[in-house]
Amino acid sequence: MTAADRVYGVIKKRILNGRYPPGSYVREATIGTELELSRTPIREALRRLVSEGWVEIIPHHGARVVSWTSRDVEEVFEIRALLEPHVVRRAASRISDEQLDTLSALADEMEGLAVDPDEDALEQIAALNSRYHGCLIDAADSPRLQRLLEALVQVPVGRRSFEHYSAEELQRSMQHHREMIRALAAGDGDWAAPIMRAHVLAARSAHLRWTRSRQGKAAAAARRRGADGTT
Repeated sequence: MTAADRVYGVIKKRILNGRYPPGSYVREATIGTELELSRTPIREALRRLVSEGWVEIIPHHGARVVSWTSRDVEEVFEIRALLEPHVVRRAASRISDEQLDTLSALADEMEGLAVDPDEDALEQIAALNSRYHGCLIDAADSPRLQRLLEALVQVPVGRRSFEHYSAEELQRSMQHHREMIRALAAGDGDWAAPIMRAHVLAARSAHLRWTRSRQGKAAAAARRRGADGTT
């Protein structure tokens, strides 16, 4: 692991666990002092985070954690709900036995972690889920679809979803993974596609619920500050 990789991992984890909330700034000097690193690897890590949609560079201010509105969330998931069912429909007639075995192994790992998940387990599930969806994209054998979806699944909107699931929603997601594998093993794209659509829309519902709750709390806090005369 390079110094830039280390910084990247630290900042991303802090974004996911809320230590760096949306709209907050990631200060190079502070990170450098904490990790005892020069600004070069920090800037390299920030460039990577910008390219993946985690932070944005604000001229004369620095790197700011991206804020996602309800409208942003809906747009990303609406596009995914159109494209990803098509992915599994294509994959159903192209997937190899080896790819099916990979999907089953990933589903096994996720189900084990989902039994009693803590923060670290949810982070591992998110990483395994990315590999699961990546395997489906590979099986679809469509470079154009791959380019489109890689841009979407890299953004924090998708990667944060598991942190906002209830226990019931998490188990339902695991069931979706299993049923998609059964549909793909049967070579039935018409079966696999609606499962994927339900899977994506469930993720959208969980993330929208969290986004709206966060926005409501922020608005309430702003009203309290105004009432206290602290604005």
